[in-house]
Amino acid sequence: MTEREARRQALWQRLGPVLGAEGWVAREGGFGPYEADGFTAVRQRPLAVAIPRDAEQVAAVLRACHEQGVPIVARGAGTGLSGGATPHPDGLTLSLARLNQILEIDPLARTARVQCGVRNLAISQAAAAHGLYYAPDPSSQIACTIGGNVAENAGGVHCLKYGLTLHNVLGVRGFTVEGEPLELGSMSGALESAGPDWLALAVGSEGLLCVVTEVLVRLTPKPPVARCLLASFADVSQAGQAVAALMAGAITPAGLELMDGPMTAAVEDYVHAGYDLSAAALLLCESDGDAQTVEAEIALMRATLQASGATRIDESRTEAERLRFWSGRKNAFPASGRISPDYLCMDASIPRSQLAPMLQRITAMQSEWGLRCFNVFHAGDGNLHPLILFDAKDPEQLRRAEGFGAAILAHAVALGGSITGEHGVGLEKLDSMCTQFSADELAAFHALKAAWDPAGLLNPGKAIPQLRRCAEGGALWVRNGQLPHPELERF
Repeated sequence: MTEREARRQALWQRLGPVLGAEGWVAREGGFGPYEADGFTAVRQRPLAVAIPRDAEQVAAVLRACHEQGVPIVARGAGTGLSGGATPHPDGLTLSLARLNQILEIDPLARTARVQCGVRNLAISQAAAAHGLYYAPDPSSQIACTIGGNVAENAGGVHCLKYGLTLHNVLGVRGFTVEGEPLELGSMSGALESAGPDWLALAVGSEGLLCVVTEVLVRLTPKPPVARCLLASFADVSQAGQAVAALMAGAITPAGLELMDGPMTAAVEDYVHAGYDLSAAALLLCESDGDAQTVEAEIALMRATLQASGATRIDESRTEAERLRFWSGRKNAFPASGRISPDYLCMDASIPRSQLAPMLQRITAMQSEWGLRCFNVFHAGDGNLHPLILFDAKDPEQLRRAEGFGAAILAHAVALGGSITGEHGVGLEKLDSMCTQFSADELAAFHALKAAWDPAGLLNPGKAIPQLRRCAEGGALWVRNGQLPHPELERF
């Protein structure tokens, strides 16, 4: 028996009586669904997979792994795009898919208490009878789970007005790496809790600090009216200027999204939304609320778009038409998948004033790296999602795709932005952390991780790079406003 098999057998002897056969996967042939999340450029098979049915079993798994020094990678639906759920080769993947119950809807408090494996969209479907919904709406909301949303601080096309996951979660329950129960925030719905804001620390921590099993989310009244403008621009720079003008005004759009011409063509061929294929860029701009407010906001938005150079403006007159406008944006990723064997979806944030320069730089990078890139942005908050098309079967294309993506992130930092807005760091952006943060900042991140997880068993090797790795890559950010390399020349 190999050492790997012995470690797996030792775990099974401890956890088999607790989980039962239906809660344990130890056959190599059964690991396929767990080899990767949405970041498929890296695949790895775990030591074993545990699929607990309740919080007590989760705690038992954590205690057993902690005692035996086995790394743990928690996993929801696997829709993440940064490799955060990629298995550890010597670790256990903790699938939380069976914790999928909506425990309580409180229409008076406007809250829902749900287990971590509940799908994002299922919360809104359950709350609809009360005229409520859960506002954060990532493009994967039909499949992604609330636990994964908490881990990545997921956003969505309407986060501009309604906030990210952080702004819509009131409390979480879960366990430390030792299997000890913890509650962060307030599961009673109280607006304030004493002491440091541990909830804000846990949301977006990518499974490095604790395992969340239950979440209390804030529900939002469904607006009685919602209308969307679809504006065409002959020049991407004008679309970027229109975004800046809209955000400088007196209203906050419910959603403000940008797609460039190639992305528009890809999604139109997929969903037939009626998009203007002659446009260099499209803006989706939405208002919601009572009828009088929406009427006034739509008029102001239309005037701003026209003054910014829009060549065509369509307006949704029915709910079906509004959903059709959004259908292309919501299906940007699968539409790209129809065109290319693989794509790398980046996730950077920049100041809104830099949208046009960033798009121009990405256009130039396509020639430099020899790969196509489709662009779709959460334009209102400057969150970019460039999709780099490549074929992973060609190692050279994979190398260039990774270099192209890293160069985009480095340029975002140089423009005053960040390497991630909502997808997290995971494995994908590990080297780019060295570009954005100083050695002292990275050391502080490691100290925080060590305070919660001294043995480093929770999702090891993700999100926070070792300083040695940064030094060897030559990418450590120097606080003088300049990158110490020409857009990652090591690629």
